[in-house]
Amino acid sequence: MLDIENMDERGLENILSEPTDATKETLTELNGDIIVLGAGGKMGPTLALMLKKAAPDKTIYAVSRFSDPAARSSLEQAHIKTIALDLLNETEYHQLPQLENVYYLAGMKFGASGNQPLTWAQNVFLPGLVARYYKNAKIVALSTGNVYPFTDINSSGPNEETPPAPLGEYAQSCLGRERILQYFSKTNHTPMTLIRLNYANEPRYGIIVDLTTRILNDEPIDLAMGTVNLIWQRDANDYIIRSISLAKSPPDILNVTGPRNISVRRLAEQIGKLLSKEPKFVGQESPTALLSDAAKCFRQFGPLQMSLEDMISHIVNWVTAGKRTLNKPTKYDVRNGKF
Repeated sequence: MLDIENMDERGLENILSEPTDATKETLTELNGDIIVLGAGGKMGPTLALMLKKAAPDKTIYAVSRFSDPAARSSLEQAHIKTIALDLLNETEYHQLPQLENVYYLAGMKFGASGNQPLTWAQNVFLPGLVARYYKNAKIVALSTGNVYPFTDINSSGPNEETPPAPLGEYAQSCLGRERILQYFSKTNHTPMTLIRLNYANEPRYGIIVDLTTRILNDEPIDLAMGTVNLIWQRDANDYIIRSISLAKSPPDILNVTGPRNISVRRLAEQIGKLLSKEPKFVGQESPTALLSDAAKCFRQFGPLQMSLEDMISHIVNWVTAGKRTLNKPTKYDVRNGKF
């Protein structure tokens, strides 16, 4: 059992970035060095660290605006080369090395409803710049399960063959990102994998942090979005990294999330037991939710390393120990597409 509550953030990131043997093997078979674009976000630092651990002989570059100097320093201490620039500014691209392998994590979600033009620039225009600049590379690009329609909570959820039906401008712009990448993949024969991720969790961010915080603060939990999929961030990083082995033109698509449809009510009740507090609920569960079927991912790369029960325990222990969280609610309960 991991002693999460007694770790500092460096120790936590060390756990979240520990590669599996399969990840190491994937990168051993990969030709060339690697660049992570958008490396300063929620997943970027631990994904870059996992890449370096799995492939210590490769040069790993991490690119971001790096508004948090500590995040940049942490990566540099791990012998990852950092580049600070604005990816929307094409005049800065001369600073980027031409490499064989790209992990593209840049994008905008929160605040999308308040700044639609920037959302579309970040999620649609920017991928075109990157795809054109790295037309000779393999690209793994992070997308989202938000491109899918809401589906019956008793179903397995949409798989990669399900036609997208994005709700709201954020989700529409994310489908736009996929379409732009598909266009450049086909035009330039660039091998790509598009990752539709649903709700990665770690002790500083995610749905479990949201619910734990609400229960501790005696805030009601809205049950309208009553079912979710969850995955531990280390498992998500592992699948994302290994998905470069699937890259092709036109792009492969891969859902990355947990294998179970999880009741928000039961999840909150489980957290409440660990906190010795009764959750407060409002509303009723809708018959539909934003879900994804990740069966293809598990067939390709095997089962999760982290159980749901252990994930809940680790995150609750971290939060109740008073450790830092990112204070960025996931807004998982939004049903109108406005983030």
